[in-house]
Amino acid sequence: MSETVSAGGVSVEVRGTLCQAARDVIERAAADRVPSRLVSKDPTIWGPEAEPEAKIRLGWVDLPATSRELLPRLAELRDRIRDAGLDHVVLAGMGGSSLAPEVITRGLTVLDTTDPHQVARTLGDRIDRTVVVVASKSGSTIETDSHRRAYEQAFRDAGFSAAEIRRRVVVVTDPGSPLEAYATGAGYEVVLADPNVGGRYSALSAFGLVPSALAGADVTELLDAAAELAPTLALVDDNPGLLLGAALGGAGRDVDGAGQDKVVIADNGSGLLGFGDWAEQLIAESTGKEGRGLLPVVVEDTSAPGFAGAGPDAHLVTLGAAAPGDGTTVAGPLGAQFLLWEYATAVAGWVLGINPFDQPNVQESKDNTKALLERAGDGPLPEGEPVFVDDAVAVYADPLDGVDPLGGARDLRGALEALLQAVPDRGYLAVMAYLDRYGESAVAGVRPALARRLAGRQVTFGWGPRFLHSTGQYHKGGPQRGAFLQITGAVATDLPVPGKPYTFGRLQLAQALGDLGALRSRRRPVVRLHLRDRTAGVQQLLSVIAEG
Repeated sequence: MSETVSAGGVSVEVRGTLCQAARDVIERAAADRVPSRLVSKDPTIWGPEAEPEAKIRLGWVDLPATSRELLPRLAELRDRIRDAGLDHVVLAGMGGSSLAPEVITRGLTVLDTTDPHQVARTLGDRIDRTVVVVASKSGSTIETDSHRRAYEQAFRDAGFSAAEIRRRVVVVTDPGSPLEAYATGAGYEVVLADPNVGGRYSALSAFGLVPSALAGADVTELLDAAAELAPTLALVDDNPGLLLGAALGGAGRDVDGAGQDKVVIADNGSGLLGFGDWAEQLIAESTGKEGRGLLPVVVEDTSAPGFAGAGPDAHLVTLGAAAPGDGTTVAGPLGAQFLLWEYATAVAGWVLGINPFDQPNVQESKDNTKALLERAGDGPLPEGEPVFVDDAVAVYADPLDGVDPLGGARDLRGALEALLQAVPDRGYLAVMAYLDRYGESAVAGVRPALARRLAGRQVTFGWGPRFLHSTGQYHKGGPQRGAFLQITGAVATDLPVPGKPYTFGRLQLAQALGDLGALRSRRRPVVRLHLRDRTAGVQQLLSVIAEG
């Protein structure tokens, strides 16, 4: 059994038992006129509690048309920075401000970390040819503010005059934000985004287009592809966005404990590198709240050794070509896929009875980080003492309801085994690595290795702090089915945040501890592994997992 819709340059195919669930949703959507109401930006679709937020978050529907107003300015700005010899574009942004541009072009350096090693290496890369795009919707994102400060200092240290620095900074933000006020006063180029578009729905807005265009991407092509799809989204029949949203929402409804609420996203020849990470944020932040939602699980592509598809509680979505068995396959050009998935996620929110435009639990970890930094002052952050140290790894785990989460284990192998045992049926394990995404990239191998050990239960992997703007919402607002493995690392050479009383390393640790506190306050089982030597610790961790 299968259902396929190909329209607007996009194809969505749903196979197997998911078909009936999707058809049932489409019938309901037709009766409630959801497709036409959504494209006309009706904020009442998701119920009265969601209406105030939805009123100011549906501007993404019009972006294929309205963003064209940016194109002449972007072309002029791109020519200007190229004429100045600035061919290294750095994007300082988090979450919705960074994930889409990273998919659009590989010609961009994305700085979305507080790891001092990664920040220092980026600052030292082609500084004489660098233009930095500082992107923040709120204008107060702590990571992006820190990046801006670090780049301004690096430019000054390189001997650039104030006029030269002004040519090297471009700001993207919402009207009226504190960043707009600062940037205007500093004389920077400021591009204002549509304030009626939420960060995770902003791929086709100034947040996605400005850095991508400056890095050489054909953003007109993106908008053209999205514009071709847009007319189909008002329809009931021949609407690929409705079919995808119906499949995601219909499969994810937890009826008598049998829903497929994990969305396993695997590439199968799409060529859209990094798309799964973008979709992960969109789905997790939009649906993971009120004790329910869809958990996106971005896995290695279907050709990876040991790829085993989904599992009993998971819905496999492949990008590109179909994979054997039940699931959904999506194919089409990037610009259209951005709009397709945004629309489908909004539909899935309607199916699940969730407001897809708020993120009520994201702020908590931010507040915890701020409070930790303020309370500690110049003193040490409250890490506590490790339960034990095993070679390069120190293990931290607080009792949960008076019970040792390590089960008495006093070596790394035993600690990991205890954590795996804490993952419930239909649950998941989240690995959260506050490390250098490039310098310690090998640690990402923990995800597939642990997934093989868990045999059917899902394992996610996120780089801190960027996952806080993504799956971090689901971790705290979603169902109580997660176990958590946090990985931090010793800092060899720290880096100050100019104008602030903390370093990048201290900020990174405060973010890790702040999120740890948020998880523990919800009685989530969590273990922190601190790598006393990063290289040796990663190797030890991978070796212990492989040995079982």
